[in-house]
Amino acid sequence: MLYLLAFIGLVTVAVLLWKAFGPAANPMLSKRVVGPDDDPEFLWKVEREARRTRPEEPGTGSSDSIG
Repeated sequence: MLYLLAFIGLVTVAVLLWKAFGPAANPMLSKRVVGPDDDPEFLWKVEREARRTRPEEPGTGSSDSIG
């Protein structure tokens, strides 16, 4: 009977250690968080918005007529 209780205790400790330090212990650490300054889509949107709101410089627009 003592051996059975010791075996159950050992299995319990092994399971708890596996849950704590097993291969999927920290799933949040495996995901890389991309900040807005590193996100290509965000940078593209910022550049597009800046081009829309930027006043047109002389000589670069389509209203420049030569002839």
